[in-house]
Amino acid sequence: MTHLSIPPALAEGAKADEPSVELASRRTGMSFQRTRMSADRTLMSVIRTALSLISFGFTIYQFFGHLHEENVLTHAPAARNFGSALVYLGVGMVVAGIVFHLQFMFALRRQRDEMRDEGLIHGESRFPVSFTLVVAVLLLFLGLAAIASFTFNVGPFR
Repeated sequence: MTHLSIPPALAEGAKADEPSVELASRRTGMSFQRTRMSADRTLMSVIRTALSLISFGFTIYQFFGHLHEENVLTHAPAARNFGSALVYLGVGMVVAGIVFHLQFMFALRRQRDEMRDEGLIHGESRFPVSFTLVVAVLLLFLGLAAIASFTFNVGPFR
């Protein structure tokens, strides 16, 4: 049976192979997984909001652009500017969400490694790549393509 290294505060009265120490170690390890999943849920809510902003903004921009082209409206820059502002806001929001998520996950990994090195948790399971982060990066590229589309009139959304 392998023994974990116990911090000095616990070494006096507890042994690594005691069931209570093992149970506490496992619970703490599982709490890291729950915290990681919570960070993913937070990023998902950022994705939902940013996607709404980008899609509404792009739709408003395109709608008033078509009305202007068909000479239904002679002056529509305010509405088009509002639409483009929503797209910029959505892209900015997803960038901020990605940055916050990465900072939080790096800090969580660092803390987990420190606790594993101190023998407080096993740390045998690994943190997988966040699929939510991949989706957020894809949304960022989609938002940038929308901006390029109405700024330079290029791309798939012309």
